[in-house]
Amino acid sequence: MFSSIRGRLWLSYAALVGAALTIVSVVLTIFLIRNPYLYRQTSMRLTAAENLLLRDPQAMGRTDLVGEALDVRVLVFSPTGTLISDSAPDRVALRAPVSERRTRNVQVIRDSEGKVWLYSRVRLPDGNWQMVAAPRPKLLPALDLLRDELWRPMIEAAVIALLLALILAYLLASWIADPLQQLIAAARAVAARGPKDAAAPGRAAPTSGEAPHVGAVIERGPEEVRELTRAFNAMLERVEASQRSQKEFVANVSHELKTPLTSIQGFSQAIIDGTADGPEARQQAAEIIHDEAARMHRMAVDLLDLARLDAGTAELRNAPVDLRSLLVGLEERLRPIAGSSGVTLDFCLADDLPQVAGDYDRLAQVFTNLIDNALKFTPRGGRVSVGANCEHGEIQVTISDTGSGISPEDILHIFDRFYQADSARGGGVGHGVGLGLAIAREVAEAHGGRISVRSAVGYGAEFIVHLPPLEGSREERGAA
Repeated sequence: MFSSIRGRLWLSYAALVGAALTIVSVVLTIFLIRNPYLYRQTSMRLTAAENLLLRDPQAMGRTDLVGEALDVRVLVFSPTGTLISDSAPDRVALRAPVSERRTRNVQVIRDSEGKVWLYSRVRLPDGNWQMVAAPRPKLLPALDLLRDELWRPMIEAAVIALLLALILAYLLASWIADPLQQLIAAARAVAARGPKDAAAPGRAAPTSGEAPHVGAVIERGPEEVRELTRAFNAMLERVEASQRSQKEFVANVSHELKTPLTSIQGFSQAIIDGTADGPEARQQAAEIIHDEAARMHRMAVDLLDLARLDAGTAELRNAPVDLRSLLVGLEERLRPIAGSSGVTLDFCLADDLPQVAGDYDRLAQVFTNLIDNALKFTPRGGRVSVGANCEHGEIQVTISDTGSGISPEDILHIFDRFYQADSARGGGVGHGVGLGLAIAREVAEAHGGRISVRSAVGYGAEFIVHLPPLEGSREERGAA
């Protein structure tokens, strides 16, 4: 029972209340044992006897009667401390106090047997000292009072307080533990069935007798538990999104592989059964088989690249890269392709462009994908511009085109794998299966950078690659 949070909270609260009650009982017992009431009562008798003797001269001659009536002892000492008279001479001797000791503002003195007396002393007109004394009250009346009068109500009050404390502790433990139990039930459900139909964080809690929802958990309980619930719900959303992405990924891969496989199977069958009986027909079938096989090979390579980048196992060299020379080389290689498409390709590169720390081939892959993509979706007579400069402590390489642009809905998913943009960007991106931009983003992020995009329908698109200069490489930032 006490291995759970609920049990431990209940036990801790009960122990705290029990300790508080014990301390109160001990303090009250000590207070009663010290018996301040009897002290005050004795002090009042001493004061009354002293006042009576001072105000009534006749009482001075009958100190024995005054002492018997008020249960006190009246003594008179000379200024030198010699005993002159004693109302109870047969009792143990009391000497004149040499120095006064006080307890609870009452003066005390010990007799010849060592017993403690309370006394009050005053100087008489003739110079002598009058002392009124009484034995210190015994402790037994206080203990009797505790046993006979207070013990039972104290026990009853303690039991009632303990019961109320236990009920409050149970409610407090439930307030904290119930949301955690709900999280445990949701986690077990996720482990058993997966985060299916994950709902928003505000969804209602399951009613009594209803199976726990597999999805988001309602936020309740103390703030720490609410924060844990929010983190759990965020985790569920990420897991559900990841599973949905995996399903879409498998479906997209299957779809993209289906077309080339169908072509390969169909044309190879035509060669086998003699349908392609002429040299030209066989040549055409062989070329289609070769092209579709090459397409599947490129897709497999891209998928392998993405898997390695996701897992962090991609082999990326980390050497200084002259980004300006890299882009100049791409200009020379891509300008003929732009010319054959009737598109003007402009490069405007800063002369003092800093170097970057990274993999030359991978960075070339990023810019090749982006420029090739811009050329593909720019109509004849259009323009693709590539610029590079250093701003705000980072290198920015901009690839812009004068195509038909990208809709806001497509911009949200343009870097998703296998995402196919609308008909305006009709063939997809990269190699035609929606992997080019996904690979470009992963490579940029692996170099400590990122890719942003700005576009509006009818006004072209602009992709910006942000990379840290060599002085801000990943290793140096990590060392800092």
